[in-house]
Amino acid sequence: MHTFRLITLNSLILAVSVTVTWGQVAETVLERSGGNRLEIERAIDTVQEAHRSDLMWLLEHMPVEDLQSLDAEFLLENIRLARDAWESAPWHDQVDLDLYRDTILPYACVNETRERWRPGLRKTASALIGDSRTITEAATRLNGTLFPSVGVKYSTARKKPDQNPSESMETGLASCTGLTILLVDACRSVGIPARFTGTALWSDESGNHSWAEIWDDGWHFTGAAEPTGDELDKAWFTGRASKATREDPRKAIYSVTWRKTPIHFPMVWRPQDRSINAVDVTDRYTRSADELPEGSCRVRFRILDEYGRRVAREFTASTDDGPRHVMQSRDEGFDANDHVELIVPVGSTITWGTEDARMTTEITEDEQLLTIMIPTTLIKKDVDHQDSGSSEASKAAIDGLRRWLARGGKDDLEDQAFATIPLTRSDDQKARRMLWDAHRKTIRAERRQEMKDLTITLGEHTMPFWYTTYGSKPKEGRSLWISMHGGGGAPEALNTQQWNNQKRLYQPDEGVYLAPRAPTNTWNLWHQGHIDPMFDRLIENLIVFENVD
Repeated sequence: MHTFRLITLNSLILAVSVTVTWGQVAETVLERSGGNRLEIERAIDTVQEAHRSDLMWLLEHMPVEDLQSLDAEFLLENIRLARDAWESAPWHDQVDLDLYRDTILPYACVNETRERWRPGLRKTASALIGDSRTITEAATRLNGTLFPSVGVKYSTARKKPDQNPSESMETGLASCTGLTILLVDACRSVGIPARFTGTALWSDESGNHSWAEIWDDGWHFTGAAEPTGDELDKAWFTGRASKATREDPRKAIYSVTWRKTPIHFPMVWRPQDRSINAVDVTDRYTRSADELPEGSCRVRFRILDEYGRRVAREFTASTDDGPRHVMQSRDEGFDANDHVELIVPVGSTITWGTEDARMTTEITEDEQLLTIMIPTTLIKKDVDHQDSGSSEASKAAIDGLRRWLARGGKDDLEDQAFATIPLTRSDDQKARRMLWDAHRKTIRAERRQEMKDLTITLGEHTMPFWYTTYGSKPKEGRSLWISMHGGGGAPEALNTQQWNNQKRLYQPDEGVYLAPRAPTNTWNLWHQGHIDPMFDRLIENLIVFENVD
């Protein structure tokens, strides 16, 4: 076992940092910018030195679609106005650089059509917030006055859900998504940290909803165009939000982030789009607001890798005379301020950590944050090889897989954070079933027509096929017989005649008997690179549509 010694000084954790040069980032960005390379090069060449780091951050974090389409003027104006709004805000000192870049600098909330909204909204919003001195005061004023001022009201008769500000103001109508985009952008235009938040489905399955979150020494929520006086954290949906659950990804609550995270915001109006990153903030809405017992406080835990990224790890924690708790740290799929917590007596000494690293600390204040850094090379692969039940880490991985599948599962599975967590044997079987069930549903949805047409097309090649079934279907599924015709190096009509002969050549006692028509008429009919992928697809289709074993 590796022993990791930790030294703490006034809660300061020293970690390894990774330095990336501007040149390295620029070259990587330019490679991804495609046909828009000249515009991105122009932005890099002409950006003010004071704004260079903001541009670098945006280029690294923006969706690829934007990197390949936005022009230099758009990007540079956005940075200039965002930076000015942040630096001139009365609450500037409360908003650090990381928060500014994630919640003020971005030029979009979700997938709405990109536009130059900052100049107009800043002029409007500045007049509406007046002499507000705090973020909460400015945000609540804005929510109460913005929508009447620009003539926009809630209506499901809007043209589309994901309207940008000018689209909502043009018609005067917007649903919760468009209203939230308008409020978040208006907040950002005057230096208020704000982000888009919502759920794909309420717990009672009555639909989706979107709202805004405002940062003022912590995240607070408000319904767009649903003002609640001079207070945040009040809304008609608080009861519904309290019943959200992370167990069902559709019914969890997420906030958009421009940081790189392992999950995506579920845009129900565009379900196949997974370009918008998110953090899971469900627990903040469902957590009990009960007062702490007298003399108690909350202690918060996080585990970082050598790059300063939060990782999901099982750990134990206990006070001198208290029970031993087994817990799971949060990874980057959760809000940056969302940490697993434990209630302990004030002044108690707590010992916590993993087998690789442990620390003992005195707890002196509420919400004290404890941090351990564990290099990824030392993270153990704790696998339960028995069927005696899942470990907490394995369960967390299954939850991550469920969320990934709920969003369409299109990103590479091996790149997901949960994919690095070892599974117990029972969870391994569960994961296999989940993946196959999802794949089977996709096949049924996307390949029904090609089975009806009896034709498979991949790239430049098309392969007709014919099949029939013989005998009774066994309980475990049908057999599959694939009978390939001869010929090759002959006219198309002759090869087609060979195919038709093949259809009648065999009659097995049981199973699916299938005769494909070669995609080409060359001498090497069945010995070309396109054949295996076509057969793979055909076999998958028959497993799903004809219950082949």
